[in-house]
Amino acid sequence: MEATEQKIKDGIYNIRPAGRHILTIGRDLIKDVYAALIELVKNSYDADANNVIISFSAFPDPEQKPDEPDKKKLKIMVSDDGHGMSYETVTEKWMVPSTNDKEIRKTSPNGRHFQGRKGIGRYAVSMLGDELLLDTVTTSGERTTLVILWNEFLKNKFLSDVPVLIESFNSSRDQGTFLEIIGTSDQLYVWNRTEIEKLIGELKKLISPIEKFEKHEKFDITVKFKDFIVPEYENIEIKIEPYPLVKLYDYRISGNISATGDATLIFENDSTLGVPDESLNFKINIQPYNAYCGPVSLDLRVFDREPEAIQNLIDRGLKNPTTNQPLGRREARHLLSQYSGIGIYRKGFRIRPHGDAGYDWLLLDKRRVQNPSLRIGSDQVIGFISVEPEEISHLEEKSARDGLRENKYYHGLIDVVNSVLSELESRRYYYRYKTGKGRNKNNVEEALESFADLSLLRLEVDKELDISGIKQESRTRIGQIIRKKEEENQKTASLLRNTIAIYQGQATLGKIINVVLHEGRKPVSYFRNVGYLMSSWSDELREKFDPQILDELQQELKEVNQNSKILADLFSKIDPLASKRRENKAKFNLLSLINSVLKIFNSQIKENNISVLVNCDQSIELLAWKDDFYIVFTNLLENSIHWLISNSVTEKEIKIDVSEQFENILIDLTDNGPGIEEKFIESGAIFEPGFTTKPDGSGLGLAIAGEAMNRNNYSLEALYSKKGVHFQIKNK
Repeated sequence: MEATEQKIKDGIYNIRPAGRHILTIGRDLIKDVYAALIELVKNSYDADANNVIISFSAFPDPEQKPDEPDKKKLKIMVSDDGHGMSYETVTEKWMVPSTNDKEIRKTSPNGRHFQGRKGIGRYAVSMLGDELLLDTVTTSGERTTLVILWNEFLKNKFLSDVPVLIESFNSSRDQGTFLEIIGTSDQLYVWNRTEIEKLIGELKKLISPIEKFEKHEKFDITVKFKDFIVPEYENIEIKIEPYPLVKLYDYRISGNISATGDATLIFENDSTLGVPDESLNFKINIQPYNAYCGPVSLDLRVFDREPEAIQNLIDRGLKNPTTNQPLGRREARHLLSQYSGIGIYRKGFRIRPHGDAGYDWLLLDKRRVQNPSLRIGSDQVIGFISVEPEEISHLEEKSARDGLRENKYYHGLIDVVNSVLSELESRRYYYRYKTGKGRNKNNVEEALESFADLSLLRLEVDKELDISGIKQESRTRIGQIIRKKEEENQKTASLLRNTIAIYQGQATLGKIINVVLHEGRKPVSYFRNVGYLMSSWSDELREKFDPQILDELQQELKEVNQNSKILADLFSKIDPLASKRRENKAKFNLLSLINSVLKIFNSQIKENNISVLVNCDQSIELLAWKDDFYIVFTNLLENSIHWLISNSVTEKEIKIDVSEQFENILIDLTDNGPGIEEKFIESGAIFEPGFTTKPDGSGLGLAIAGEAMNRNNYSLEALYSKKGVHFQIKNK
C-alpha cells in the first residue's frame, strides 16, 4: 500500500540564542584570564586611548555571615582615556555579539588599525568576575552606564530574556571608559603571585617595542594593586615596559620580506665590538604547497647561553626590571628563558600564544636536536614578526584567541621565518667557529655533530666560488653535492648515535652488575636448593598419597612464586639498560622513572641505612629518550651510594629535587658524602672518559651520563659543595 502524508504544522522561525550563549562566546571561549584582560586593553587601544590602567583590589564580602571566617571579594577596574562610547554605540554595537562594525571601519578616528574585529572579545570579561559595571563618557560629554550580572544569562532560557538597564546622562567628567568587575572569593584567589607575574609578562609582550618606537605612538599600560592579597604586590604601581634584555642581543637579523619573497635584511653581530653589519638581499622560496602571506617585517635577536655570554649580558647592563639591580647569572638565564620566543604581531599587537616561552611554533628545538652546533633553540631568541591585516595576509586569528589558523599562508610564514633564521645561524656559526666560541668536540655526541655538519664547508666553498667567479649553474650543482653528502652523514651519525646509546646502556648495566648479583643471589640459591626437595616430595606422592606432604608442597610452591616474582622484578628493573634496540622519544613520567631506578638499589639503600628523599611533582612529564634518563639516574645514584657506603658519616642521605619553571626542568641530586674536589669540577675532568677516583672504577659513568643528557638537549653539571656532591640536570 502506498504511504500517504498530511501536513499538520508549519511556520517560519528565527534562531533564538540561549541565555548561556553570551557566556559560551565569552567565558568558555577565551583561553585564560590573561586573554580576557588583554581583550579589554585592545578595546582601549581601538578607542584611541593614550593610557589604560588595570587596578586590582580586594574588599570584604558584604554577604559574609558572622560565624564564617573572613571572606573577601575581587575588584578589577580597567579605565582608559579614549573617546568613549555613546548611548547608541553601547546599545547598537557593544550589546550586539559578533558585530562586524570594526571589520567594516578597519581604523579608529585617529587612524589606529582595530585590534578587535571578531565582535566578541568584550564578553571575555565574564571570565574575570560575576558582575560588570560599564561607565563610559564621550568627547561631547555623553555618559552611558550599564550593569550586567553574568549569572542571569544562565538562569534565563533565551538571550533576549535577560534585561540590561542602560542609562545615559550629560556629564562634565573627562572622556574615557571605566569598567568595574566584581568577582567571588574563588575568582580573587586565582590571582596569586605566579599568576600576577604571568600577567605582567603577557602585558610586557603584548605590544611590539620595535613598532611602538618606530611609530612614536603613545599607548601606556599601568597595573596597580591596592589592599590586595599578595604581599609582594601590595600597594604598588607597575608601568608596563619591555625588558631591557631586548636591547642586549648577541646577534640580530632584521628587515623586510616582500609579498613575493624578496628579502632585504641586515645582520648584526654585537657579541664582540667592532664587527661590521652585513647587508643581505636574496629571494626566499617557500614549499610549493604553501603560499606567501604578504609583506612581512622581522626582527630576530639571538643570545648565546654559555656562562661567559650570560656574564657579557650582565656586564652590558642587564638589570632586574623591578629593583634596577644587576642580575646574577642564574637570574639572567631565567629571565632569558622567561622572555624568549618569537612573537607574531599585527599592527603592533601580539597574537597569542605565538611568542610565549615554550610555545615553539617554529619547531626550533626539534631543528636544534639534529644539529646543536649550528641551530639555535627557542630559548635563545627574542623575535618580533609583523604581518598585515587578515584581508592582505590571509593569516586568520582564531576566535578563541589561541593563535592563527594553520592554513597554507601560515605555513608559508613559517617557511619565510626559518629561511631568515638560517641566514643568521650560518653567520653565527662561522663567527663562533673562527673565534673558538663554539663547543669543543671533546665528547662522542659533539664529535657526531661535527661529522654530520657540513655548514662550515659550505660557507668556505661559497666564498671560494665567489672569488673564482664560477657560474651559478655550477655553483648550484656543487651545493647539491655537498647537501647530499651532509644528508648521508646525518643518517650515519643518527645510526651511530643510536648504537652508542645502546652500548652506553649496557655499559651502565655492567657498572651495577654487583647490585644485580646481590639482588638475584637469594632467589637463585633458593631455586637450587628447593628443586631437589620438591622432586623428592613428588616421588613420595606417586607411591602413596599423603595430605601432609601435599600441604608442604603447596606451601613451597607459594615460596617459588614469591622468589620468581623477585627475579621478574629484577629483570624489569634492569631491562631499560639491557635493551638491544633504541626506542623513539616519547613522554614519560619523571617521578615514576626515578622510583624505578631507586628500586635497583633498594637492598643497598636499606642495608646501609641511607635516607632517600625525592621531591618531584607527580604530574611532571618529559618528552625525551626514557632510557637516557634511566642511564643518568642509575650512574648518579650508583656513585652516591658507593661513596656513602665508603664514608664514615653516620646519617647518610641522598636528595633528588625536581622543579619546573616556565616549562624548564631543573633536577638537583645531592648527597652528604665526601663530595668532589673543586679542581676536578672546574676543569671538567670528572666528565672525561677514564677519569675516576674509585680504586676499581672504569671512569665511564659520568661521561656516559653526560652524553645521555646531551642527546636530549639537557646538560649535566657538577656544582661544588662543601657538604657533599651536587649534580644538576637542566634544559640547555
